[in-house]
Amino acid sequence: MTSANEIAIAACDHERPLWRPDQLAETGLIRPDQIAALERVAARYAVAVTPAMAELIDHADPHDPIARQFIPDVAELETRPEESADPIGDRPHSPVEGVVHRYPDRVLLKIVQVCAVYCRFCFRRETVGHGKGALAGEALDAALSYIRRHREIWEVILTGGDPLMVSARRLREIVGSLAAIEHVKIIRLHTRLPVADPARISAGLVAAMQARGKAVYVVLHANHPRELTAAARAACARVVDAGIPMLGQSVLLRGVNDDPLVLGQLMRALVECRIKPYYLHHGDLAPGTAHLRTSIAHGRDLMRHLRGRYSGLCQPSYVLDIPGGFGKSPIGPEYLSPTATDGIYRIEDFNGDFHHYPQCDEAAPASGT
Repeated sequence: MTSANEIAIAACDHERPLWRPDQLAETGLIRPDQIAALERVAARYAVAVTPAMAELIDHADPHDPIARQFIPDVAELETRPEESADPIGDRPHSPVEGVVHRYPDRVLLKIVQVCAVYCRFCFRRETVGHGKGALAGEALDAALSYIRRHREIWEVILTGGDPLMVSARRLREIVGSLAAIEHVKIIRLHTRLPVADPARISAGLVAAMQARGKAVYVVLHANHPRELTAAARAACARVVDAGIPMLGQSVLLRGVNDDPLVLGQLMRALVECRIKPYYLHHGDLAPGTAHLRTSIAHGRDLMRHLRGRYSGLCQPSYVLDIPGGFGKSPIGPEYLSPTATDGIYRIEDFNGDFHHYPQCDEAAPASGT
């Protein structure tokens, strides 16, 4: 029987990612004089850059947006007082290993703790990395038993780590176990793999995601339009053509996508791939990530720019995951406000012009009903 760690390690080895600062230096992604400092970062937080991502990095650009996402930075060693090792409160809402039950009708099932690439802003950066393994054996049985017992669970979200890092056989077994639970109607998989390692999205892996009688969704994490290469688009097409709808989630990141043109191009690229933008996450308060976070005010300005200038299909929900495990709340800009005149709203259009709209009361029931 394959051990949990073997499952994870085999998946990581597929693309032979660059894991160490000296490897990053050998390929020109960092300078040799940076190795010692970045080894301190790598000792604390996992590093992995797949060839697919490395090829996208412009070595001549010191501010390359792909490099900012994956190449370690000494700024990660600076932890601010407001930052937390568990910024969105997974631990208080984890009744059994591998399960996070934060919302009434859905749970996270963290089936693996490794990724093809490690984002420098990851909110689970304290718990993911090489050798962390996968949920297996008695732990997986206990997690599935919890889901079976709680009939209010309508949706199960496979996450980690990246759930597509397990083998197709393993994924098929887990999806099959969830599909056999009558009250689970929706299975969702959150992944970066179609952009990080497109070749891994094989016909066999896509088939393993499917569940007879259940609705399956795949949510792609992409933050910059350059990530959606021809190979990545083909990988996404293999998923969508198999009848699995795709949604997109992105993290708002300073120096990566905090520009209105870049953010708009990203949303359009997703829609062109038949991926509906779902969430734009405000950066979580994970340790050592302040250099990548923007202000909420800037995020709202960016959302205002998208509104009206880009198709409604390109509009994600701008959300903040409340620290402590209290869930996501929308924080997008407001367009409607009351006026000093009773019965009148003020509504702003996408050009910044204001108009009046009546506050219509609910109609009284017709007489005789």
